Amino acid sequence: MAVDRDQAIGRIDRRLFGSFVEHLGRCVYGGIYAPGSPLSDSSGFREDVATLIRDLGVTTVRYPGGNFVSGYRWEDGVGPREARPSRLNLAWHQTDPNSFGLHEFVDWSRKLGVEPMLAVNLGTRGIAEALDLLEYSNHPGGTTLSDQRIAHGAASPFGVRMWCLGNEPDGPWQLGHKTALEYGRLAAETARGFRQFDPKLELVVAGQTAPWLPSSVDWDRIVLEETAEFADYVAVHIYVEELERDIQTFLASGVDLDGEIERAIAAADAAAEKRGVGRKLAVSVDEWGIWRGRDPNPSTPEDWPVERRIGESVYTAGDAVVTGALIVSLLNHADRVTCACQSLLVNAGAPIRAEADGVWRQSTYHPFQLAARHARGTALRATIEAPEMDTGKYGRVSAIDVAATLDEEGGQLVLFLVNRSASEVARTSVRLGSWPDARVAEALVIGGGDPWETNTREHPDRVIPRTLSEVALEGDSLEAILPAASWSVVRLATPSRRQP
Repeated sequence: MAVDRDQAIGRIDRRLFGSFVEHLGRCVYGGIYAPGSPLSDSSGFREDVATLIRDLGVTTVRYPGGNFVSGYRWEDGVGPREARPSRLNLAWHQTDPNSFGLHEFVDWSRKLGVEPMLAVNLGTRGIAEALDLLEYSNHPGGTTLSDQRIAHGAASPFGVRMWCLGNEPDGPWQLGHKTALEYGRLAAETARGFRQFDPKLELVVAGQTAPWLPSSVDWDRIVLEETAEFADYVAVHIYVEELERDIQTFLASGVDLDGEIERAIAAADAAAEKRGVGRKLAVSVDEWGIWRGRDPNPSTPEDWPVERRIGESVYTAGDAVVTGALIVSLLNHADRVTCACQSLLVNAGAPIRAEADGVWRQSTYHPFQLAARHARGTALRATIEAPEMDTGKYGRVSAIDVAATLDEEGGQLVLFLVNRSASEVARTSVRLGSWPDARVAEALVIGGGDPWETNTREHPDRVIPRTLSEVALEGDSLEAILPAASWSVVRLATPSRRQP
């Protein structure tokens, strides 16, 4: 491999390290919010969960869905809690008491220092309700809706900048499922209203959700031709999974994310050119994660609990490696991917697990934390010469993937290295001609052993970052041996810059 200062991809937006909170399973109720618990503060927010979220390094949180938002009435979640209605959550076969709503989410976001990102319901509702939510949230006062917010305890506007115009409308599982043209027109007209309120808002339109849907052939083209004039982002949603214990294909899942991002970029650029839009749309990968099966809805129609265990997967060392590999893909598209939300944050498909009396970190927590902490500044394009390996889904792919980031201000070059091979160690050499006086500050590895090993409540530290011992600088090359099925982080101090 070779990494050079002059091969910049783009600046790394801090929103790349976002996450996602939905009214799904025990993500909200029993996850981030548990009023009456001795582990919660006076607002009902779990303090032990909040500590792990801060440590994780999350910067942005998308809310309230997800599938949930397509049936959500935002008005149910504001005002005095005792007056809020309970509603059926049709997306996840639960009851929502609405004791956690818009104000609670914004208060929680501020407490944790994360940026709120709101999705609007364009499934069962439409333009008027979305504009009402915007006015309630962001107008200072003097109108009925903004004065209601003030009366409900928020004197200052919430100032939400980023808005998702609906969620996965191409999916037949979605309430208010639409054709591409139906959704494109609705999203465009909603965006027009948002722009009239504030032209500086950042708007995300829903891209293709699943390549197996018949609509996938034309979805992005049709939607983006309707919305390119108004949108700032096109959304990509992707979940990867290990099928039939095909660990080799699973470890190469970054290939899948690369393809989805590049497909969305191509569609956005074509639509912008056709519509004469003189700017490039960004990509928001605002749902990404590892799918280990969602629990089916209960078969008994009378069973609608508030808290239900959905998708509470126990993640493996292999899952941690794949999480790191997906982050490598995001970093390698930093010029166009400027927002990404790992899905979900707590309990359901999440890096954090919470029970009534304690919390622990899943294996997938650690690669996200390391990347959020160290991937700063500029993403650099690395060149790779590596053997290829066979995968069941992707054919032959490179056995190695890498992302490099340079923080000039902090004097740090960081390499994120994936060995996709399930069986072979990789002897790697990285040429560092731009940094002749670099030194290794830290080298860590995740994986490299049993790929099905897990963290549990009883054993929370089985899968954690450990020292990568076989790494050294030899001249202007970094020499390292990467274990099979591993994700590594090598931090290099770069105290000076080579003069021309």
